[in-house]
Amino acid sequence: MFSAAVQPSIVSLFSSTGSEPLNLFSTHCDASLLPDSFLCILNDATSQPTPSAPRKLIDLQQDAQEASPDYALGQSVLHIQSPTVRTTYIRCPPIGGVGREGPGASRELVQGPSRHLGLKHHWIHIQVRNLHREWAFEVGIVDQSGREGIVRCATFQKEPELNLGKRALLLLPLSFPPPSSRPLTSWCTIAINLPSLLPHFSSASLTRVNNGERPSGSASSGQLANQVPSGMYSHVSYVKVYANCRLRRIWFSEGGPQQRLPWEFQLYAAE
Repeated sequence: MFSAAVQPSIVSLFSSTGSEPLNLFSTHCDASLLPDSFLCILNDATSQPTPSAPRKLIDLQQDAQEASPDYALGQSVLHIQSPTVRTTYIRCPPIGGVGREGPGASRELVQGPSRHLGLKHHWIHIQVRNLHREWAFEVGIVDQSGREGIVRCATFQKEPELNLGKRALLLLPLSFPPPSSRPLTSWCTIAINLPSLLPHFSSASLTRVNNGERPSGSASSGQLANQVPSGMYSHVSYVKVYANCRLRRIWFSEGGPQQRLPWEFQLYAAE
């Protein structure tokens, strides 16, 4: 998708304040849970405009802490919610190479092969609001030999785990600041150094095969070496963000959290 393009040190993949924020993404919702499984653009501070019936926003007030101000953003953000996390998500590149059709689109195109994102930056950054419900996101990473692995970070994952299948899947626990720490806001920026995750795909202590058991013997070790990415990092193949969250921006950088950012990348509370 971007492998042949000149890539600056910072690339913004998603911005909720853009004119067509999901232009590069495909979307998917659980059609069997229409009132509760959907995504929409709304103002973070006011939760307006209200989604059309029968869709109903989850109640964020019931999770608010009296001792915490929980500042909201006075900006448009992407709201993603669903009782079934894995069936409601956005993905870039879009499957089939075509983006969404409109604000209420919930159909994911499946015609044609998926393309790799092709971004070579070492850091991914996600600005997200904690909705105090299960949430996950995925990043596909590829090594210099073209071997792909999937990193899935999830709030419901208890321990790190490596599953071997058609593609190696590295499952990592994810946690937000607890309410007891009295954070000023439920918004935060998650930053991950992608090359640093490659060695974990070769960790025997984390490995599970399809039946959930640990592999054993030299044959299993050889199979692991052939399947999983290792060595030098090459690029990102895709990004996938699941329910439940509010999303403001996704970007890639070379310098990580210490790199100077444009002012529009900062988080500003509503007055």
